[in-house]
Amino acid sequence: MNTKAIGIFDSGIGGTSIFKEIHALLPNENSIYLADSKHAPYGNKSKQEIIELSKKNTEYLLSKNCKLIVVACNTATTNAISYLRSTYDVPFIGIEPAIKPAALNTKTKAIGILATKGTLSSDLFHKTTDLYSNGIKVIEQIGEGIVPLIEDGKATSKEMKALLDLHLQPMIDANIDYLVLGCTHYPYLMPLLLELLPKHVKIIDSGLAVAIQTKSILDQYQLLNSISKTPENRFYTNTNTVVLNDILDGNFKVEYLDF
Repeated sequence: MNTKAIGIFDSGIGGTSIFKEIHALLPNENSIYLADSKHAPYGNKSKQEIIELSKKNTEYLLSKNCKLIVVACNTATTNAISYLRSTYDVPFIGIEPAIKPAALNTKTKAIGILATKGTLSSDLFHKTTDLYSNGIKVIEQIGEGIVPLIEDGKATSKEMKALLDLHLQPMIDANIDYLVLGCTHYPYLMPLLLELLPKHVKIIDSGLAVAIQTKSILDQYQLLNSISKTPENRFYTNTNTVVLNDILDGNFKVEYLDF
């Protein structure tokens, strides 16, 4: 079973930021990545819709005998992972905005969280925020319009810069010193974020933490792939393959899948 693939799904191409961290930490592991770009973004859908889409993605990956599934989508994690864990008999790794390190390390006592509506309105997000934000000002900003632009290959466009400028201004005005990225698409905004934010603001995403947790769970369940050979990493999308291929720098084969 150890040679079976890690399954990864996201509401599009953003979860590739998680795949890259996992692949760097666990280079022997095979993987299957599922980009549900046709239904992106998940952040403006109802909880039930998000659960149904997450079920569909999970069942496809299980049909390919994946040994573990990474829900590489903040919105799907916060809305659906409890259901997935209670329904399917494989380990699941979820993703939450990294509020804890930002809250523990802020000097200005103000942190910003850029995320989708689905993440910011979820019970899990509010529970985590309440746990760590005592005495700290938390500026929550819905990243309206960001995911569709990234899905269109416009992560560093003038249009994106104008949109980000609008979203970031309330945080800058509140003197944040940490910005938490609450969507796996958002690490691809890093060049613009570094340009637009004051130099003292630190940017946190969950990618490395998720990779470390994936390794830990694989080890715990004795599922690590110990065979040292070139891994097979397969990528599927239900829209045009060009943007996904570009974001992977053409290093992996991307296939269209009607799902």
